[in-house]
Amino acid sequence: MLIDWFTVCAQALNFLILVWLLRRYLYRPVLAAIDAREKKVTARIKDAETQETKAQASSEELRKRNEAFDRERDGLMRKTTEDCTAERQRIIETARQDAALLRVKLTQSLASEREELGRQLSVRAQAEVFALSRKALSELAGASLEDQMVDVLIERLRAMLDEQKQELVRATAAGVVLVRGAHDPSEAGRTKLEAAIHECLGVNIVVRFETAPELVCGFELSADGVKLAWSVADYLSTLAQDTAALASELTAAPSAPPVPAPAEAAHAD
Repeated sequence: MLIDWFTVCAQALNFLILVWLLRRYLYRPVLAAIDAREKKVTARIKDAETQETKAQASSEELRKRNEAFDRERDGLMRKTTEDCTAERQRIIETARQDAALLRVKLTQSLASEREELGRQLSVRAQAEVFALSRKALSELAGASLEDQMVDVLIERLRAMLDEQKQELVRATAAGVVLVRGAHDPSEAGRTKLEAAIHECLGVNIVVRFETAPELVCGFELSADGVKLAWSVADYLSTLAQDTAALASELTAAPSAPPVPAPAEAAHAD
């Protein structure tokens, strides 16, 4: 087979021209379009990535804000719950204390009323008993009995302890002694009592006598607030005081033993 080299060359030349034409008018614009398209796609991808990064950042910030909000909300709710619990406990404790205080006040009020009622009953009973005793002894007291009481007072005056006697001597520095009695003593009794006072307290002392019906029966020797007494009224007063003290102790503590009455002695008004 014979090769037509002219035809082969012409076809090769036509192919080269075709390739050049394709490269010149088709391939380059296509490549340029592809490059432009690729650049646009790349730019859009980068923009999308940027937007995605921004979205992720915004999402992360939103998540952090939500977490912070949740923590703050939980803290506020916990604090509110604790405050409510504390306030509830405080109100309950205040109510309990108020109730306890009211109960104590009511108990004290009832005890005070009971004590006052017992005291009033005791005082009224004592007053009635002592009033009857005074009346009976006043009706029984006579001149001979008063003279005997003068003798008893003289014995007490002479039997005074040194301290009591010194106290009475100091009280009579003004030179006056007052003798009070439910009845006036007889002349003999008055003379004996004055002599005993001068013997024990001094010869220069002036003795004054006064009548004091409230003594019921007996005499009271006093000077500048210091007195030496022996009278039924004095015994009754001591008995009233002892009875009142005993009633108070029995009201406060029913099991407490009674207090014995103290003996009479010289004392200050």
